[in-house]
Amino acid sequence: MIKAVIFDLGRVLVHFDFSLGYRQLEPLCGIPADEIPLRVAESRLAIRLESGELAPREFARELGELLGFEISFEEFCRIWCSVFTKPTLIPEALVEAIGKTHRLVLLSNTNSIHFEMLRENYPILRHFHAYVLSHEVRAMKPNPQIYQAAIEAAGCAPEDCFFTDDIAEYVAGAKAVGIDAVQFQSASQIEAELRSRGVI
Repeated sequence: MIKAVIFDLGRVLVHFDFSLGYRQLEPLCGIPADEIPLRVAESRLAIRLESGELAPREFARELGELLGFEISFEEFCRIWCSVFTKPTLIPEALVEAIGKTHRLVLLSNTNSIHFEMLRENYPILRHFHAYVLSHEVRAMKPNPQIYQAAIEAAGCAPEDCFFTDDIAEYVAGAKAVGIDAVQFQSASQIEAELRSRGVI
């Protein structure tokens, strides 16, 4: 029996498009927007940020040095957070209803710059009983460590947890530790999955 529902954050609860941020950085550094993510990926700066190895201000400084731009930390955070768009992908009413009868856990590869902004601007997050965040756990999906942290936050056995994520590899990682998991496609699909399990 499902006792806890675990949601991924990006492209499950909220949509994001990093190109929105890269296009704002392009005139500041002179690097084409479509080339910026390649340089960021090669540097592993974003991974170090989301795994808790790099503090936000250090990340902003090192990224500025990598790409060749110099702006205030506050302006950087504004650009870095501009990638998220509204409305949410799953209705807040559905999440609120689940939270009244089941333990709700958020499991995300994220960073404090993004998450602080999201908590302030997306009321849907207030319905969660626990947040399991990669930069705090210092492990990223699909590392088993972060799933174990989510199971602990859920307070029940792995098989009593339902998890959804938009990335197939992360769904497989959850299944590997015994969690009932499906890949996210749409809100209606997840609602059907939850109904079939007696959650709603």
